[in-house]
Amino acid sequence: MNVLLVGSGGREHALAWKLRQSPLLTRLVVAPGNPGIAALAELADVKVTDVAGLVALARQMAADLVVVGPEAALEVGLADALAEVGIACFGPTKAAARLETSKGFTKAFAERHGVPTAEYGEFTDGGEAKAALDRFTPPYVIKADGIAAGKGVVIAADRAQAEQAIDDMLGGQFGTAGSRLVIEAFMTGEEASVFALCDGRTARLFGAAQDHKRVGDGDTGPNTGGMGAYSPAPVMTPALLEEVRTRMIDATVAGMAAEGTPYCGVLYAGVMVTPEGPKLVEYNARFGDPECQVLMLRLASDLLPYLLACAEGRLAEMPPLEWRDETALCVVMAAPGYPEAPVTGSRIRGTEADFGPEVTIFHAGTRRDAAGDLRASGGRVLNVCARDADVAEARRRAYAAVDALDWPEGFCRRDIAWRALSR
Repeated sequence: MNVLLVGSGGREHALAWKLRQSPLLTRLVVAPGNPGIAALAELADVKVTDVAGLVALARQMAADLVVVGPEAALEVGLADALAEVGIACFGPTKAAARLETSKGFTKAFAERHGVPTAEYGEFTDGGEAKAALDRFTPPYVIKADGIAAGKGVVIAADRAQAEQAIDDMLGGQFGTAGSRLVIEAFMTGEEASVFALCDGRTARLFGAAQDHKRVGDGDTGPNTGGMGAYSPAPVMTPALLEEVRTRMIDATVAGMAAEGTPYCGVLYAGVMVTPEGPKLVEYNARFGDPECQVLMLRLASDLLPYLLACAEGRLAEMPPLEWRDETALCVVMAAPGYPEAPVTGSRIRGTEADFGPEVTIFHAGTRRDAAGDLRASGGRVLNVCARDADVAEARRRAYAAVDALDWPEGFCRRDIAWRALSR
């Protein structure tokens, strides 16, 4: 099979790493890719939002399947354009991707279909939004309606901070993503990420993970796109997973089909385990990053036939997925100044060292300079991942690899998986 994978981050490096292991794979092209992916696949210099360019590339390489990594490509309708020319795509249409690209859409959808979630309000006017704070109690949860690279959520400790967040968002802090905002009730509990493969009619659970959104140890500092993750997540017991499957995933897939926007791809549910049971925090229309990395490390089954089955509406025919009885853990190394103003360009050495079969390093934001040296080119730069029989040993291996790298400017959290270890 010829496969085109769209994206350039750590998630796409992990997907390329897993797809490369498939005996069904003939050719793998990644657009635009990164230096780490270059060791696994051909790279094509096409941006993830260049729909015409990506469709042309898929046709030129006779792609049997296009796998969409980032939400930006979904938002501009890449899956729709591929469908028009008859190329199978693992990823939802622009209309179905509204489950991620519009938080207001998802909250209203959840109400219509009985998906448990927090009370909310949706606003475009600052005065109305501030007045609506009377309906909520602190801390206040203020969210940009659109996608904002994982940073469009503010947890405001008091009303003054909430009003400032409203002004900032509606004032353009997140561009058009914040032209509409959602205020929702703060949910108390432990959050986890639950994934499902979907073909428009059928859904199949695809594991659970926990990530670490705050930039600093002890869950301090601003929200980021994710500073680390591990899987499985002990908080998601089999009983809770079954409840999430029936009340959230299955209800959503059925509801989207009933509304004429069948959902094909991976559905990522951010779930808060509250005293009243699991509630939906938000949906993403793609694999999480860095959760994808730990899921790929744990997956024993060949990924490629499941992605193709989703694209062709045959998921119900597929055998159960097989998983390694291990814990996988990912530590994100970031550039100084992340997430507010990352400083790029610093040189990185040591990523190609042999850390043993249990350790894998995925590139998230790197580039090669004219001399061939590896440089930081983004905020989140490297994903240092390990797997082992238990979470403590996986964490030990990952941090040993972090400490062996030669990148003085990089930083990371030192407490990944603290929840699992404290149980």
